[in-house]
Amino acid sequence: MTANDEPNPMLEPLEAPAAPESIKTRRNLLGFLRPSHSHTAASATLLLTLSALLSRVIGLIRDQFIAYKFGAGHSTDAYNVSFFLPELINYLLVGGAASITFITILERYRANNDEAEGERALSIILNTMVLVLGTAIILAEIFTPYYIRLYFNPASPEGILATRITRIVLPGQLFVFAGGVLASVSLVRKQFSYQAASPLIYNICIIAGGVLLGSRYGITSLGIGALVGTYIGLFLVNAYGAYRAGMRYQPILNLRHPGFREWVRLSLPLMLGVTVITLDNQILGYFASHGAGDISRLTYAKRLFTAPMAIIGQAAGAASLPFFAALYGRNQFDAFRSAVNRSVSRLIAFSFLCSAAMIALALPAVDIVFRRGNFRAADATSTASYFAIFAISLALWTAQAIYARAFYAAGETFVPMLAGTIVTVITIPIYWSLHQQFNVIGLAWASDLAIVLHTVTLAVLLHRRKLVPLFGPSGGLDRAEILRAAAAGIISFTGTYLLLHLIPQRQTYLGDIIALSLGGIVWATLAIATLRLTGSKLLSQILSRIA
Repeated sequence: MTANDEPNPMLEPLEAPAAPESIKTRRNLLGFLRPSHSHTAASATLLLTLSALLSRVIGLIRDQFIAYKFGAGHSTDAYNVSFFLPELINYLLVGGAASITFITILERYRANNDEAEGERALSIILNTMVLVLGTAIILAEIFTPYYIRLYFNPASPEGILATRITRIVLPGQLFVFAGGVLASVSLVRKQFSYQAASPLIYNICIIAGGVLLGSRYGITSLGIGALVGTYIGLFLVNAYGAYRAGMRYQPILNLRHPGFREWVRLSLPLMLGVTVITLDNQILGYFASHGAGDISRLTYAKRLFTAPMAIIGQAAGAASLPFFAALYGRNQFDAFRSAVNRSVSRLIAFSFLCSAAMIALALPAVDIVFRRGNFRAADATSTASYFAIFAISLALWTAQAIYARAFYAAGETFVPMLAGTIVTVITIPIYWSLHQQFNVIGLAWASDLAIVLHTVTLAVLLHRRKLVPLFGPSGGLDRAEILRAAAAGIISFTGTYLLLHLIPQRQTYLGDIIALSLGGIVWATLAIATLRLTGSKLLSQILSRIA
């Protein structure tokens, strides 16, 4: 029977009994998690948020393991520095955004019903860049000690260790790039399960490397685990997803192919430009390299901070790009502007509430997560200070993730990357100056100032180019809702902070649990009460999204 046929009640079978609610719920859940499930923007955001939450939990277990076994000293500094060169090569050669730019290209091929040619372009790009990236990795393997010289003396124990781990991790960038390109095949079909699984597998492999090989290779075992994780989690998973979606790899090269040329046009600005988003950790590491353990303590604080940042902002940003690209590609510009502003407004509002809790509960949170084994109470106190300062900028980190993807969805990469490069050049003296005046804690404040300049610049450029208005008759940010959330954040922070300073606190696990429990209750109570009294719709929006 076709969709236009009218059912004949005389020919219909007796109606089957309705399935119990538990079975319906189970079916909905299985459908939601099925790899081939085509998601909506809301369900994709929810899936990636759950994935980011689970990934960050596993990531925190990874960091706990590293802190317990190796503490915060020369070896952990060397381990953290060893990822800087691989990440820099990935960013400079492929823009760190293989799937981001390719989603825009594949979306256009799909709109023109020419997916076969889009997959041909994918194979050409993959083959060409594997050759280019492979050559760069070989050269980087040779010249690694010269890069490590920026942070350590290459002949020192930490310099030798950083060089060794860097050389182990470097080949993984081939898998990162290839996995990013192949992930776009699933993402344009609104299939997000493979992307959700990738970081989980990656973090599990790092932990497994440390557990299985730690007694033999020391902290180098974590680098081995990271290499295996990029191959299995970031490459194989996405390759399988692309294969299931129908993509077939073709061993061809054609530099004249229009799809390849478009990818170069979109990606070249990302390769040539630099932003504080990608260089912040390396800049922090460069200035903090003179004190033993300073890089590690800053890194622990930043990773703990990026847990809610990834859950709130990056998951929403990754989920939103295919939908932004589809709206813009179909010339639905009003819907595009509205979608971007709605996403930014909600993320900023929710981030204000989270920042309040993170700042007020910084010390017990860091203490209970990291203080064990070789990571001492003094390390936890310093790390908590950096974490609280980073937490102030949460709303800006989440907003810039959406603003950047708004540019990418519109097929513009040059303007945001040029602006990002200029902002980075301007902010480097800020890092230097604050480090000179306030030592390591000044670096945390410099990171916040850098993201302020970067995010505001992106927002203003989108407004001036009439892509996404900040305000005006055609729409803009929901400033009233943002102000309500800001008020709730300030009130809940004040109440939580006063409570924790009225009750005696001790740096014990029991004391941390009591502080987090009581503080969390006070924060939640004050935040919810303020939102309700001010007439905020944020709570109902969050609950409706989850439902």
